[in-house]
Amino acid sequence: MTTVLEDDVYTTGTAGTIRINAINNKPAETPMPSVPAKTFLVCHGAWSAGWAWKKMHPLMEAAGYRLVTPSYTGLGERAHLANPSIDLETHIADILNVITYEDLRDIVLLGHSYGGMVATGVADRAGDRIRQLIYLDAFVPRAGQSLLDLNEPARQRMRDAATSNDGWRVPPMPTPPDTSADDVAWLSERRVDMPIKCFETGLKLQSEPAMPRSYIYATRITPADTFGPFAQRARSEPGWDYHEIDASHSPNVTAPEALRGMLQKIVAG
Repeated sequence: MTTVLEDDVYTTGTAGTIRINAINNKPAETPMPSVPAKTFLVCHGAWSAGWAWKKMHPLMEAAGYRLVTPSYTGLGERAHLANPSIDLETHIADILNVITYEDLRDIVLLGHSYGGMVATGVADRAGDRIRQLIYLDAFVPRAGQSLLDLNEPARQRMRDAATSNDGWRVPPMPTPPDTSADDVAWLSERRVDMPIKCFETGLKLQSEPAMPRSYIYATRITPADTFGPFAQRARSEPGWDYHEIDASHSPNVTAPEALRGMLQKIVAG
């Protein structure tokens, strides 16, 4: 039995159904199976959530990448779950669960700002799933260190802010001065207070991450230059790939195209 469908013929016989091109009477080409997209898994910054990476999704997809941007417990669309017990371990568990339940493998793990704390813990506990670790203007802790250990100048100010608020939450810090008015409005409507325990919890770390590590330093710094010491560490320690981006602290918002290009460069080796 022969069936004609548009330009192709489907012939059914003892060998099954064969698709034949009706024009040249040759077997029609079967599309090659697509190569799985490289997966970037984001550990976002404080007061933020997955929504803050909205500009990056179409850019990364157009470049052939899959971008996964989950939100931590108590932030973003999960803000209704906020409570005083949430700490760094909660957020590490959030990302580990995404890896498990989405069955993510061969991941490029990207930690931004506070997300560097989270990403380091995730890399320690799910190293077999992670191909590469990228810190984007992020904290890079060693075993036992908390964010407030790494940002000592802000320690008392953050604790005072939590005390004057409700005792356990720190209001968002200001956005970088080069953020557009539209983006400031967009961010301000969505950023929420951060549990202070997330900043006070020391990281449980068995060993330094063994996978290739890169650091992206945003060079439009504030006077505090909070992330300068980590950029210096990446420049001076073996095992790091160091990069700079002409952007302020959140290039996923203020310079998404430049960030996409930088990420492409890093994963291309």
